[in-house]
Amino acid sequence: MARIVKTIEIEGQKVVALFDTGALYTYIRSNLAIGVPRIEVPTPPRVALGGKVIEICQICLIKGKIEGLDFITDAVPVNRLGRADGQELDAIIGSRTMEQWEIKLDPRASKLDLEGLRRREFTEF
Repeated sequence: MARIVKTIEIEGQKVVALFDTGALYTYIRSNLAIGVPRIEVPTPPRVALGGKVIEICQICLIKGKIEGLDFITDAVPVNRLGRADGQELDAIIGSRTMEQWEIKLDPRASKLDLEGLRRREFTEF
């Protein structure tokens, strides 16, 4: 099984993103969130990211595109994310974002199922 690393768009820029069901939050490099309003987190949670423990002190609301399909999500800005499959990562798309937009992973084929993002109709109850 392979990791799913794709080029997507965030805030109008092409970025390399890892789709990671093991990550709860979505993370982006801080320089992608320049000019994007940030919200201070009142009681910052601690998470392990790339072998380091960080406190999530801020989140921001970002716009992006995956295979030309628009999405918005909250993201945690960080200085560096590391590498995956030989590529420097600009973003990690976490499970909350994938659940929100019904993005499913097919790691064997290294593909994304974007039917929910295409359909844009959701049942909430």
